[in-house]
Amino acid sequence: MSKAELIKLHQMLSDVKDYLESINPKLKFSQYNALKITASQRYRSKTEHKYAIFVLGMEIADAMKNKDNMPPKGMSSRMKELADKSMIEMNRRY
Repeated sequence: MSKAELIKLHQMLSDVKDYLESINPKLKFSQYNALKITASQRYRSKTEHKYAIFVLGMEIADAMKNKDNMPPKGMSSRMKELADKSMIEMNRRY
């Protein structure tokens, strides 16, 4: 996936996060917010955006796992695995 495509996906997931926060103000997305990486930061590396996508995906899956007809509970753990792999890749590059 190209960097531009990752940024677009990052923006879409960010929009989902914003929507979920609007319907449930108790949601905090603390791990994602702690990264301080947003989709609008195009100067950030491809690997940083990839990591942010997986962390955000994990937190979105956590927020949705208790709802009917939502992703299986294992989705959050899979996103965490992918985030961890991305972190290792990011650390190798820097």
